[in-house]
Amino acid sequence: GAVDVLGEVERRRVVVEWNATAVGVEGSTLSGLFEAQVVRSPGAVAVVFGGVEVSYAELDVRANRLARLLVGCGVGPESVVGVVLERGVDLVVALLAVVKAGGAYLPVDPGYPVERVGFVLGDAGVECVVTVGELAGLVPAGVGRVVLDDVSVVGELAGLSGGGLGVGVLSAHPAYVVYTSGSTGRPKGVVVSHGALVNHLFGVGERVGLGVGDRLVAVTTVSFDIAALELFLPLVSGASVVVASGEVVRDPVALRGLVVSSGGTVVQAVPSLWRALLDVGGWPVGVRALVGGEALPRELAERFVDLGIGAVNLYGPTEVTVWATSGEVCGGGVSVGRPFANVRVFVLDAWLRPVPVGVVGELYLAGAQLARGYVGRPGLSGERFVASPFGFGERLYRTGDVARWEEGGTLECLGRVDDQVKVRGFRIELGEVEAALESHGGVVRAAVSVCRDSVGDAVLAAYVVAGADGVDVSVLRAFVAGILPAYMVPSAFVVLDELPLTVNGKVDRRALPAPDVRPGG
Repeated sequence: GAVDVLGEVERRRVVVEWNATAVGVEGSTLSGLFEAQVVRSPGAVAVVFGGVEVSYAELDVRANRLARLLVGCGVGPESVVGVVLERGVDLVVALLAVVKAGGAYLPVDPGYPVERVGFVLGDAGVECVVTVGELAGLVPAGVGRVVLDDVSVVGELAGLSGGGLGVGVLSAHPAYVVYTSGSTGRPKGVVVSHGALVNHLFGVGERVGLGVGDRLVAVTTVSFDIAALELFLPLVSGASVVVASGEVVRDPVALRGLVVSSGGTVVQAVPSLWRALLDVGGWPVGVRALVGGEALPRELAERFVDLGIGAVNLYGPTEVTVWATSGEVCGGGVSVGRPFANVRVFVLDAWLRPVPVGVVGELYLAGAQLARGYVGRPGLSGERFVASPFGFGERLYRTGDVARWEEGGTLECLGRVDDQVKVRGFRIELGEVEAALESHGGVVRAAVSVCRDSVGDAVLAAYVVAGADGVDVSVLRAFVAGILPAYMVPSAFVVLDELPLTVNGKVDRRALPAPDVRPGG
């Protein structure tokens, strides 16, 4: 492996020329960008939810009041604040309030099992959670809580100033912590700085171009990092964010109706949701599509083109702040395009050397959007964020994605080097699901794989070897649903006498029998 197959000219092309992304981005914070937009357009509509419109000025005052209350609870730079709220205006207020107070928000989907909510809040060292009375039971005992609909909190907020706070937040301070699936059976928290988020909003803003008059319809659960684009890109661009409720998001007909009735101009969604939306028919003319979170199937790309829908295909891991590259969806092959401003992309071999154009390697990312690392996991951070051979004390994030450069300097993604999969855009480590299954007393061994349902969407299938007393599949499903979020619960369960193994004793996933899975399972 010591021979470098790249000539100097081609090496320069893939390392330097196709990564010539450097551009000056204002050294700011999320709160700083939002507050500057409030000054520019105080009366413009910032957030729409359930027929209620909230102006930039009103949103700012509400967030400032809650931020003051949080500062009074001891929140400041480097502190992490849990946010456990349903989708709505209060959710946007709470996220802004946390960053205005100097803290980092940790968004928790209220639909998650109590055990998982407790784990992520404890793992991140959360001392305070913003929630409402109905959801406060999810918050573990001993963790402080600000219950927004509590009479005393409502009264206290009303008495606080709605003016700016002037908390000294630096671009290096964390803006949010988001948890993703962990291969060892426990989720891991990714810490993203203000500087990384500001760079992302600038970079994606260059590719998507939101402005005054635009309305982005936000559909993604807040615990998934791509929600940060949906909620904040409009609010730093003078546009409006239309928050879709959970019920509407689950009903493609209702969601299409909301896009039309709210005057939506942009929607971001994963491919499986886009397929469902386009199946409804009558997609409104001129509404742009952002698509990402999992590989864009060629047939779906062709539907966008055939229907005349302007679509952007986005790629990026949570560890590099939402999205890192994008490409316009057009006829021909599906590409994830080129890196954003101040992001660099390398396709490398096992010795961290660039491979020639057209040759498959592992994708590594560098630049301004890299996360700080994983909460409390220095060993794992060191494994995934490695020293770069290309520049001055820089880090590379090892994505685990297999990719190759195309002739014009665009990227094609081709799968994974490990057992991480994507289902409805959510990152899932198969090992975490297998660990949950094997923690049930009736299961001796478990394997999980991804298969396709009859409409082509990815779903999880669980294969279990039961102990002497057997195992009831419905009981096992309920058991796993009490540990894992709904998107990680397998759609099909198959009980086997033994798992097929490869010659070296690993589970042979390709030899597992096909399960019976119906759409939406």
